[in-house]
Parts: sequence; structure tokens; C-alpha cells
Amino acid sequence: MYTKQAKKMLIINILDILKRYTDEDHRLSQREILDILDQEYDMKADRKAVKRNLMNLIDFGYHIEYSETTRTNKAGEEESLYTDWYLDKDFSDGELRFLIDSLLFSKHIPYNQCKELIGKLEKLSSCYFHSRTKYIRTISNNNLENKQIFYTIEVLDQAIAKGRQVSFQYNEFGTDKKMHPRKNGEGKVREYVVNPYQMAAVNGYYYLICNYDKYDNISNYRLDRITEIRMLNIPVKPMKKVKGLENGLDLPKHMAEHIYMFSGESVPVRFKAKKYLISEIIDWFGSDVQFLMETKEEVTARVVVNLEAMRKWALQYGVHVKVISPQKLVDMIREDAEIVRKKYEEE
Repeated sequence: MYTKQAKKMLIINILDILKRYTDEDHRLSQREILDILDQEYDMKADRKAVKRNLMNLIDFGYHIEYSETTRTNKAGEEESLYTDWYLDKDFSDGELRFLIDSLLFSKHIPYNQCKELIGKLEKLSSCYFHSRTKYIRTISNNNLENKQIFYTIEVLDQAIAKGRQVSFQYNEFGTDKKMHPRKNGEGKVREYVVNPYQMAAVNGYYYLICNYDKYDNISNYRLDRITEIRMLNIPVKPMKKVKGLENGLDLPKHMAEHIYMFSGESVPVRFKAKKYLISEIIDWFGSDVQFLMETKEEVTARVVVNLEAMRKWALQYGVHVKVISPQKLVDMIREDAEIVRKKYEEE
């Protein structure tokens, strides 16, 4: 029960009622709004005051829908009757469910922060909105969390906008299931100073696309591995001085060439694959993949991709794929396959 409020709060309370109790499938009459005002807000009002404030909200720009009918009153005069009021929300329930599912399947957002964000999304709809948040209770709280993730995103967002370098520690997990900062050859915690250009989501993780200031190539770092980040008062290195970014960052092209976000040069690669794998090939490499030759069962494809990423991908799909060129990559995969074969030899 709300404490008794001043009449000037009437318009705010009516808006709150529309947000909480209405949507396209759940509409309120002026009488029902009056009842909720009385029962939950301890506020008395009349129909004219409710209608006047509803119209004011529409004038203020709120998307409030209603039905209008005409009736004849006791004096025999026609008058308009307004009913079925509801607030047209910015997000449909389907859109909210999509956003909530995206959070549930995210690999980099800590469990408790995920639940908090879902709660905020639920408030964007009415009280009748039933999301799938109950399923979050089936997810055990066993994620290896980096509670600095959102602060890291905020700092990077500012640094990219202002064109500033950042420094941070980059971490790896130990057998104790805790993150530990990487160290240099002297055993001291290593500080990374990078030129940040873009953040991107890949395979359920956020990555920073940047340049490690000591070198001239592109680097990719997972945001959930970054801690102790600071924005520096040093301008970023111009992209044109970074190998691969001379003409700016083409994000779709970069993502297609760095499917596992390995750093390094991208090269043309040809491979044969079973035709039933075509959909997955396009999922991984995008629409720029070229299909050169086709038989009844196989297709030959050409992609431009990071060498190490393709090495991993080819091993992952080794039963269905054979790399043809470059020869350097063929030799690397052959050696990897031989190592795997030896591990499974009978003793």
C-alpha cells in the first residue's frame, strides 16, 4: 500500500498504473484505473480527472491507446465514451524474451549480474509478462566470474570515443579456478598498453579489437579476461599505422577472417568439404566464401582467414573437411593429426 499522496502526483500514478497493468492484451477502463488508484495508491479522484491526465500524457508524447464509442445520455444527447486504455510499450514481449534469452546464453556475464539485468528487462513490460527467467534457476552459479566486466566495457567505450590508449592486466585461470594475471619473464605482473578500436561479440564472448602498442599488428583480447583497466592520457595510434587496418576496420570482414579471434595475418585458404556442411561454412565464414568446384558429395571452397583460426577449424571439422592450400597450413594440420593419432594408439 502506498502512502497517501498529493493530488499533483495523480498523473505520475496513472502512468505507473499503465506501465504495470496494461498492454495490448490487458486494457483498463477509467473506472478500473480509479479503483487501482484508491486501493494501491490511497488516492481519490474522479473520472474527469483521470481522463484529463490520460490526455495530458498523450500530449506529452506517451503512446497510449484507447477505444472511443458514442452513446446517448439521459438528456438525449450524444457523448463520447473512452475506454480500453493501455500503454503501447517500446518493446514487445517477443523482443524482451529474445533479449532475456541472449543474456541467459551469454558466457561472459556473471550469474548475479545476469539476473539483475533480466529483472530490469522485465520491468519494461507489464506485470503479465512471463519471461523465461525461471530457467535461470536451473543454471548453477558455477561461472568463473569477472565482476569487473561492466566497468571494463564502460572504460573502453569512453577510451574509444575519446581516442585514448588503455592499460590493463590480462588474466588466465589456474587449477584453483581463479583468475591470475599474466606475468613477464621476471615474474612481475605484466601491464598491457593497447590502442582500442572496437568491441565485438563472437561465440558468446566480448572481444576488444586493438593494437598492442609495442607492435604494428591487430590484437584481440577477451573482455572477461581483462582487469584493472585504466584510460591513459595518450592518443591512440592511428589505424593506418596498424597492419591490416590501413583502410580502417571493416568489422564484418575482420570477424569472418578471425573466427576464433586469433591474432595474426589472414591468408587465402582452399579446402574441400562435404556438401552437407555448406550451411555451417557460411555460418562461420560469412557470405564472402567462394564455392569453386562442386561434385555430387563435395564442394571446394575458398576463404580468407587467419591461419591459426583455420588450423583449429580444420581440426574441429576434420572428419568432413580437407585443406588443400596453402601448403604451410596443410603441413601444420598433418602434424597435428599425427600427434592426435599417436595419443590414441594402443599401447
